[in-house]
Amino acid sequence: MTEPEPPAEPAAYQPYVPPPSTVPQALMQPLGLLDPLRWLRAGWADFRAAPGIGLFYGACFWGMALVLGLVFRNRPEYVMSIASGCLLLGPFLAMGLYEVSRRREAGQPPTLGASATCWEPHLRSLALLVLVLIVLELLWGRASLVVFAVFFYTGMPSTTGVIRAIFNPENMEFVMVYALVGGLFALLVYATAVVSIPMILDRGTDAISAVITSIRVVAANPVTLLWWGFLITLLVAVALLPWGAGLLVVGPVLGHASWHAYRGAVRWQEPPAAAGAD
Repeated sequence: MTEPEPPAEPAAYQPYVPPPSTVPQALMQPLGLLDPLRWLRAGWADFRAAPGIGLFYGACFWGMALVLGLVFRNRPEYVMSIASGCLLLGPFLAMGLYEVSRRREAGQPPTLGASATCWEPHLRSLALLVLVLIVLELLWGRASLVVFAVFFYTGMPSTTGVIRAIFNPENMEFVMVYALVGGLFALLVYATAVVSIPMILDRGTDAISAVITSIRVVAANPVTLLWWGFLITLLVAVALLPWGAGLLVVGPVLGHASWHAYRGAVRWQEPPAAAGAD
């Protein structure tokens, strides 16, 4: 009778090592407080290099601001909802400005035709990103309506009523709640879009990857990106006086600067195989 074989020794534990990446990796770059000023300077240089193209897009931004102003004067509670409609057009306009900056960076002459059609190869990704932004904007608008309904349960106030409510010391609770809700949604929209659209243009990536990278950029450099968001808000607010005419210049300059913000915040590391092939 043969003796039973001794049990096999358990194999040594081998930790899982993921295979090397075969796609370029986005690396977040450290940013300082002076970087947004450099982006603005580069955006101004792009605008001066192609002023006709910039003024065309600036006129489009101005038109959207006039529509929003008209809605605010007549039905202020629907401003956030109407703004979602502008998001249908805004990314396409912004991508046209990014294309001008991209071409200048690559040493190619910028043209209005190329900037106006650059979104076509990226239509699917851009459409999904626009859908995400519209959902966020609609939620923002719905939340604003809820705040209005809670504090003005007798009916939605007129434009004059909104202004009086904001500057009335007795309504500080309403102002604080409205500002908190708006600030949270504004931060979410900003983090979603700050570099996602130029990334789609530059790398042809999908919308979800672009949004994730955009949020990573904000998480990696929160102080600088909040400072950049403040500068954008400040310049837009100044451009809106009077009658939003300043958007003719400020709009395209900020669009060009946003391309440089993306280029400064994200660097791409090619996979080893691709790097060796080059």
